[in-house]
Amino acid sequence: GEKLTGTVTGPGGPLPLSGGKVVGDKVAFYVTTDMDGSPTKFVTEGTIKGDEIAMTTRPEGGADFFSIVAKRIK
Repeated sequence: GEKLTGTVTGPGGPLPLSGGKVVGDKVAFYVTTDMDGSPTKFVTEGTIKGDEIAMTTRPEGGADFFSIVAKRIK
C-alpha cells in the first residue's frame, strides 16, 4: 500500500493522521484527540471512486460516528 500523511481539522485544531494508507481504492487512517481528559482514537475508512472519497469515522471499538463524501475540486 501507499502511505497517507496529512492532517484533519477538528474542534481543537489540526490533528496529524496516523497509520494512513491507500490500498487500491481503499483509504484508512486514524487520529487521536483528547476527549474529557482521555485520549480517544477515531478511525476513518473510505472508498475512492472517481473524484470522490466516501469515508466513515468511528471511535475505535465503537459504532459509526459520521460519514462524509470528499470531492476533488477541478
